[in-house]
Amino acid sequence: MPLIQAVDRALRILDLFDEYETELKITDISERMQLHKSTVHSLLKTLQHHHYIEQNPENGKYRLGMKLFERGNLVIRHLDIRSISKKHLIDLSIKTGSTVHLVILDGKEGIYIDKVEGTSGTVLYSRIGRRVPIHSSAVGKVLVAFKNNQELKELLRGYVYRRHTENTITNEEEFLKELENVRNNGYALDKEENEPGITCVAVPIRDHSGNVIAAISISQPSAKITDTVLEEEIQLLQNAAEQISEEMGYIRPSRLSV
Repeated sequence: MPLIQAVDRALRILDLFDEYETELKITDISERMQLHKSTVHSLLKTLQHHHYIEQNPENGKYRLGMKLFERGNLVIRHLDIRSISKKHLIDLSIKTGSTVHLVILDGKEGIYIDKVEGTSGTVLYSRIGRRVPIHSSAVGKVLVAFKNNQELKELLRGYVYRRHTENTITNEEEFLKELENVRNNGYALDKEENEPGITCVAVPIRDHSGNVIAAISISQPSAKITDTVLEEEIQLLQNAAEQISEEMGYIRPSRLSV
């Protein structure tokens, strides 16, 4: 199905902005899009007219508009998993003092849909709406580990195993072995694979049909981690995930046989 060029270009402009590039000059956008400034100007004016882009009056740079915030909130408001999980995320963060995340799979990446900041240290890379690689994060591993062979094969076709730290998995063979460990253990670990100095543990959340629909994780400075702490956090996570899954309609097989 052919793409509509103007719409494709407008959406690609919106994708240029992130937490590091909050404002861009028209020349920056033109260079990155490899388009003439006049074309970029027309696209920006259209986006600006609909409030998806706004221009900083002080420096003339462009930034994302409030319409995106409005639309994003509409999407989040309809994510039942987020509202059901909220109290459990807060409880986990209070009990552990660590940052707790709720993540769903979107394409070949995870996306943070909620976060409760802990008191023991800041996790720099995460924020609501940000994407996270599946191969270097505990949540990503959990989100894909329980897929069937065909689904996994399709998901990993053409996947790029980008190195983020010295501990990052960088090939499919190693990643598949890691996913087998996740299935066997029921949880996933990220030992400074995505961000130096940060260790994460994650477990799956299931829906009424038993499918993994989300992951919750605890992230904290690696210096805080001991075997005892890790065991306690895994148990807390699994208890929370079990409660959330039940609220999503999941019935454990053991209960079905009673």
